[in-house]
Amino acid sequence: MTSKVRINRVRAKIFNMVSTGVIDEPINKFYDFLSIFALALNLFAAFAITFDYMEEHYKGLLLAIEAVTTFFFLVDYVLRLITANELYPKLSESKSVLKYMFSFAGLVDLLSFLPFYLPVFFPAGGTVFRLFRVARILRLFRINSYYDQLNVITEIIVSKSQQLLASVFIILILMMASSLCMYSVEHEAQPDVFQNAFSGIWWSASTLLTVGYGDIYPVTITGKILGIIISFLGVGMVAIPTGIISAGFVEQYQRLKTVGELAEEENIHFIRVRLSENDRWSGKRITDIGIPKDAMIVAVQRGKETLIPRGQTVLNKGDIIVMCAEKTKDIQPIELKEITINEGHSWNGVAIKDIDISRQSYIFMIRRRGKAIIPKGSLVIKAGDVILLYEKHVRNENV
Repeated sequence: MTSKVRINRVRAKIFNMVSTGVIDEPINKFYDFLSIFALALNLFAAFAITFDYMEEHYKGLLLAIEAVTTFFFLVDYVLRLITANELYPKLSESKSVLKYMFSFAGLVDLLSFLPFYLPVFFPAGGTVFRLFRVARILRLFRINSYYDQLNVITEIIVSKSQQLLASVFIILILMMASSLCMYSVEHEAQPDVFQNAFSGIWWSASTLLTVGYGDIYPVTITGKILGIIISFLGVGMVAIPTGIISAGFVEQYQRLKTVGELAEEENIHFIRVRLSENDRWSGKRITDIGIPKDAMIVAVQRGKETLIPRGQTVLNKGDIIVMCAEKTKDIQPIELKEITINEGHSWNGVAIKDIDISRQSYIFMIRRRGKAIIPKGSLVIKAGDVILLYEKHVRNENV
């Protein structure tokens, strides 16, 4: 094995370790726990030190916690720089590093530790640098890798992006129109308040968004009437994006609920199988192939035709057989696991027969470059393969 291959494998292992949610090995699971624990501890120290009692009695401890956890963020950032090419494998080493550095996740990781060390070199900007430490909170978004439900928010915003942009555009138009109108009406009455169009924009923004700070307000009769109208319009305009997001939540959860209910109520599984020339069913009648009593062939797709199968129907090479079977609740539960093999995986370059896996598990399919491969003992697993692992639970029964 060349040194380059060794380096790639080590880098792939490090990438798996720092990638949140990849818990196929104990060290990866431990690193995920350590990352979450360090972030929680850091945020606790940042909040606790703002209390006078905590600062007076535990300032040294809290500063030490912040220093240690921030150093962990620094190490994490360096590891992610080293493994950036694993994140963007189609790019070169330098381009993948730059893409990670200027990505949203990369900037959050950088701001998680950099403001802590900058006051050492620029003491005058300590207050400003401390403000940027709030970026550490954004690291909490990595928890999405564990809880897919949190991704619903992102999915809703993406799916409703056109409607949201349209509503924001309407609000901006209304804001500019109302600011110019209010400036025209109120400028002569209070030139020190409505000095220019920007003053009108500030008033219209605070009014339309139903905040109403009270620092700028109309004093003329016309201005007050106009303000009432704009306030009513503001309530309706702000309700538009709120309604869009609320409707998106309802649609998304209703869809998930419907899919879940159908999955529970549906008691039949369907599969499709394409016959090849070497399959034992090719050239045989349906009555002669010996299908289990709980399964049946419901359709045969032959070319562009769909045949309703009968007992005397002969199956040919290239036919796509649609089969169904009843879901049996008495069968022991099984678990399917999908494992992506990269350069650093311990199975890379190993034949299936030489892999040490549980007797309750076996590999039943390998996807390689988009093609499904039926595994054989001599088949060597390669980087990029997706392994589908079948696992069954053993019931604990008293004999």
